[in-house]
Amino acid sequence: MATNLAIDDALLDEALRVGGHRTKKDTVNEALAEYIQHRKQAKVVELFGKIDFDPTYRYKKQRRRT
Repeated sequence: MATNLAIDDALLDEALRVGGHRTKKDTVNEALAEYIQHRKQAKVVELFGKIDFDPTYRYKKQRRRT
């Protein structure tokens, strides 16, 4: 899908240099992938303290084959 975007040239050039990518397309694609990953991780962090756990659960026991 072809898309025309008005992207700050200075930001794109710095991202290209810092990321070590050969093309602007590769730079933008990786930036988008990192953005998505960061947002998904932030949603997981919101769950801390909201999920109940059983302190008597023996997770190491589950690792053994029976």
